[in-house]
Amino acid sequence: MIIKHSNINLKLYYSTVVVGIIIMFIGLFVGNSRSHQFNLGIIVHGVLVVCFTLCLILYPIYKSQLLRIVMMIVATTYFYTIFLLYPYTWSNFIFLCLIPAMSILFFDKRLFYFSLFLNALLVFSIFSYIILVDQEEVFPYIAKDMVGNVINFIGSQVILFYIFYLTYRRLKKQELYYEQIKHSERLKTTGQLAAAVAHEIRNPLTVVKGFLQLYERDPSYNEDNKRHFSLMINELDTAEKVISQFLSIAKPEKETETELVNVKLVLQSVTDLLNSYGHLHDHNIILNMGEECYIDASTIELKQLLINIIKNAMEASKLGDSVEITAESKNGFIYIHVIDTGEGMTKEEIDSLGTPFYSLKSRGTGLGMMICFNIVAKYKGAIDIDSEKGKGTTVTIRFPAAKEGNC
Repeated sequence: MIIKHSNINLKLYYSTVVVGIIIMFIGLFVGNSRSHQFNLGIIVHGVLVVCFTLCLILYPIYKSQLLRIVMMIVATTYFYTIFLLYPYTWSNFIFLCLIPAMSILFFDKRLFYFSLFLNALLVFSIFSYIILVDQEEVFPYIAKDMVGNVINFIGSQVILFYIFYLTYRRLKKQELYYEQIKHSERLKTTGQLAAAVAHEIRNPLTVVKGFLQLYERDPSYNEDNKRHFSLMINELDTAEKVISQFLSIAKPEKETETELVNVKLVLQSVTDLLNSYGHLHDHNIILNMGEECYIDASTIELKQLLINIIKNAMEASKLGDSVEITAESKNGFIYIHVIDTGEGMTKEEIDSLGTPFYSLKSRGTGLGMMICFNIVAKYKGAIDIDSEKGKGTTVTIRFPAAKEGNC
């Protein structure tokens, strides 16, 4: 399917492709010494032009990895066929050097390395053929300066690699920047929604809850009715917790007073708190820490962050599984790893974490992870999630190490 907002790019693409196709057909029929012979060489040349043309036309419609590989193989075959069929046109060698440049346009690392390796293998095979078999008969311009041609070829491949490296690195930075913008927009949208409705919802809930608590204490109601009142109050408590989470996101950022937080003590406190919860589900928390680590943050918010992450790991684990927690200092940062061997997540599920009302739990709201991302960003940290479906998840929380202390 072609996305509408990419029409301008498609126009540019097809305009360029049309020019390229015209040039290929001109090369096939105009000024071609073999065109009037209609032998096997000209037939192969024509078939490759048609195949390459079809690949270029179909690519925007079927953007698959298989088609990309086919395009690179067809392009490589086409340029090497031209080089062998028309040996006296020395400029064909330039096209051989530039074959991997085509894969740069796909921003596909594996395809680029494949084309680079394949091209080097084929060129050095041709050089070996020219030295051992041809001996200047068909390719004199290469044989007369073999060392220079080898150096030029290697230099061209190094330049292409450097261009690909810079382009790919810039693309990854743009993707990261785009993800950060999306996350900021999610927070902004949730904050605006919360600011608009949270207080208005909390007020009637408080009134209803107050009357239900009053009725619950009223001796004129029987025990069955009181159980219903108790159930309704519990549900209202759940609704109030969700609203409180909304308000914690919606309230404007203020300069938070930080303190020197001992990560080891906080982790010990949190694991002691969650151990009893874990025993109810036959989970065990394994804490591995060396020396004490320090960060500049709020102890309360750090505990809130860790409780949420560790509790998620326990709930994702199977009965009897353990959750491992480690902390270390490296290159000026404190790394906290929360490792479970539970259900794991797909890349799509990881990318959706922190989205309002997206949760893998049956009764989850998704606001817990949003708050976690918010807390980490406030103290210039980051959360990295490495997971594989069926093999568990590793959540890595990174904070800048405090200047006064280190591991």
